[in-house]
Amino acid sequence: MYTDYYQCVTGTATTAAATTTTSAATSTGTGSASCSGTLTKFKYYGVNEAGAEFGNQNVPGVLGTDYTWPTTDSIDYFMAKGFNTFRIGFLMERLTPPATGLTGAFDATYLASLKTIANYVTGKGGYAVLDPHNFGRYNGGIITDYTSFGTWCKTLASSFTSNSKIIFDTNNEYHDMDQTLVFNLNQACINGIRAAGATSQLILIEGNSYTGAWTWVSSGNAASLLSLTDPNNNIAYQMHQYLDSDGSGTSETCVSSTIGAERIAAATAWLKANNKKGFLGEIGAGSNDACIAAVKGALCAMQQSGVWIGALWWAAGPWWGTYYQSIEPPSGPAITRILPEALVPFL
Repeated sequence: MYTDYYQCVTGTATTAAATTTTSAATSTGTGSASCSGTLTKFKYYGVNEAGAEFGNQNVPGVLGTDYTWPTTDSIDYFMAKGFNTFRIGFLMERLTPPATGLTGAFDATYLASLKTIANYVTGKGGYAVLDPHNFGRYNGGIITDYTSFGTWCKTLASSFTSNSKIIFDTNNEYHDMDQTLVFNLNQACINGIRAAGATSQLILIEGNSYTGAWTWVSSGNAASLLSLTDPNNNIAYQMHQYLDSDGSGTSETCVSSTIGAERIAAATAWLKANNKKGFLGEIGAGSNDACIAAVKGALCAMQQSGVWIGALWWAAGPWWGTYYQSIEPPSGPAITRILPEALVPFL
C-alpha cells in the first residue's frame, strides 16, 4: 500500500459558466465587507468530511481503529449555518477488495456505510460528493486500466442513480502520472457513471499535479483535459488550493494576504475563456490574519468571476484532533476564526 496523504495528514495519525447555472444565485452587493460587485454565490458550499479514507496502509482495516465515518452531528452543524455540500472521502480498496480487483464485487458493509452518510446529507437537502480518495492509485500502484476503472465508476454510480443530490468525484488528486492517462481515467469514469443510469448528477473531474489551481495551466491540465466530454453536459473541473509556500497545506503560514486570489487567477481565466465550470474541492490555511485575508480574497475573486460553482474547506471529520485546518465542531482549530471570518461571509 502507499502513504500518499500530502496535505491530508491527520492531527493524530497519517492519514457551462456558473452564471448560466439557473440555480446559482447572483447578487449585487457584498459577500463580505471587502468583496463588492456582482457576485455569483456558490451553488455548492461546505466542507470536506474526512475519516473513511484514513489508515490507508491497513486494508481493509478495522472500523473505529483504522478509519471512521463522518458524524451526523457534524453535518447538522454546518447545515444549520447554511452550508449545503459535503465531500465524503473513502478508500477504493475498502469498497472494492484488491483480491477481486476493480471489477470485483463491492464490500457490502463499507458500501452501506457510505450510502448511509451520503443519504443522510441528501435527505436533509444537501449535496454529497463521493470522493474516492486514492490519488489515481489502487492496491499500491497507479491505475492504468482505464476500462476497468470505468467499470468501477459504473458500479459505484449504480447505487446512487436515483439520487440527484449525489455528486461524483472521479478520484482525488491524480499526481505524477501520464497526462493522457489522467484524461482517459476521467473520461472512462464519466462514461461509466452515465452508463449506469446516473444522468442527473454533477460529475467533478480532477487533474494531474494534485489538481492544483495554481498549476492548472502550467502543469498541462488545462490543455489536456479541455476536451473531456459528457453526454449530459454536467461536469465541472475540480481544483484544490492551499496557501502556504509550497501549496501543500502543511504550514499555517500563508505566503501573503493576497496569495489566495493570485493562485486561482490563471485557472479562473482559463475557465472563463473556455466556458467551463470550476469547483474548488479543497481550500485550507491557518487561522491568522494573513491567511484569513487570503482565503477571503480567493472566495471573493471566485464569486466575482461567475465561473466557480462551489468551494469546500479542508476539512471536517471526527479524528483530526488539533490539526490546524480542522473545522470539526465543536472545537476544531478552524472553528473560532476561519468559519465566521472567512467562510460564513460568502454564504
